[in-house]
Amino acid sequence: MRDLQNIKQRFGIIGNFDGLNRAIDIAAQVAPTDLSVLITGESGTGKEIFPQVIHNFSSRKHGQYIAVNCGAIPEGTIDSELFGHEKGSFTGATDSRKGYFEVADGGTIFLDEVAELPLSTQVRLLRVLETGEFIRVGSSKVQKTNVRVIAASNIDVPRAIDNGKFREDLFYRLNTVPIRIPGLRERGEDIFLLFRKFSVDFAEKYRMPAIRLDSEARTILLNYSWPGNVRQLKNITEQISIIESEREITGATLRHYLPDYGSVKLPAVIKKDDEKSFASERELLYKILFDMKSDMNDLKKLVFDLIRRGDIDVPIHEGNSRVINNLFREANGGDDNNSDSESQAASYTQHPVRNDIQDTEEIIEESLSLADKEVEMIIKALEKFNGKRKMAANELGISERTLYRKIKEYGIES
Repeated sequence: MRDLQNIKQRFGIIGNFDGLNRAIDIAAQVAPTDLSVLITGESGTGKEIFPQVIHNFSSRKHGQYIAVNCGAIPEGTIDSELFGHEKGSFTGATDSRKGYFEVADGGTIFLDEVAELPLSTQVRLLRVLETGEFIRVGSSKVQKTNVRVIAASNIDVPRAIDNGKFREDLFYRLNTVPIRIPGLRERGEDIFLLFRKFSVDFAEKYRMPAIRLDSEARTILLNYSWPGNVRQLKNITEQISIIESEREITGATLRHYLPDYGSVKLPAVIKKDDEKSFASERELLYKILFDMKSDMNDLKKLVFDLIRRGDIDVPIHEGNSRVINNLFREANGGDDNNSDSESQAASYTQHPVRNDIQDTEEIIEESLSLADKEVEMIIKALEKFNGKRKMAANELGISERTLYRKIKEYGIES
């Protein structure tokens, strides 16, 4: 635990969420090895910190550390940037140039957004990972390098493999040790710790009192989905610190900086420990079941009132008598000793009645189709965001990969 706190202080990592602590622990354990690491997580979660942790706790800490944003380098020059080129190998190559893999020999290369690499470059990268060999652009000479590769991606790499945009063999080579960085919405009260840190930092930077939140604003901060994660929270904290004159921020004020904060949203899933990936889906199903239970209780009260007023009659037979007794008892708060409900139930089962009404038990059973409810919610989320699956998945509180699986499973057109 002391080592964990030391790492957090050294690299400015804030938070106590178990999933975050687990990621730091894995990074510290894998650091002394030369295994490749693949870091996954949404944009803005702070993935770029973990390669630095791994490098600084490794035997390569005195070697070069180079971070490369693969998505920011044009496809035509990425091979030259990574592996170097010879003079005259292409237009503008007036001199020979070393690539990152040559410069970082004995050190570490961090390939951010690795899934953005062209397929041809992926082949070159796979060769480096497997043999330590590469060839400069425009050369035929094989060179050797001893570089540790740490990669990161904010997209679903297995889905990119299915779409033919990423090599499966490269994925398994990079994914020797996977590290997942949790999204901000999962980290619970870590949000308040980060907000307080950012507000104090900006107060010092701009020489003003630090902002603070009232109870309503804290609730909004906790329940918001945070699609931009820690980066978005930091930007919003800076905006509020500069723009607002009042130092106590109310819920109404905070909403102005969260334009997509809707009044009808599923609650954010807050994990209290390092749960499995299906936890958010399980929480969603619990929410559906609780809502359905509430709807059924309202329906029972409505049927009870209709029977009591004589607006509907119920067929007389043993099964219905039992259903009516249960209905009257539940409508009266579940009191088994309520003589009034028993007498009313007994009196209503004695009246001649129509036989064209469906059995109450059948109605209840039919309305409790969990799959139908799940399909309905998925369709509504997709319609709300015009078929944008990533935003729909965030709205539902499940992973984009789980959403794709359920769309395929239920045959939903989107």
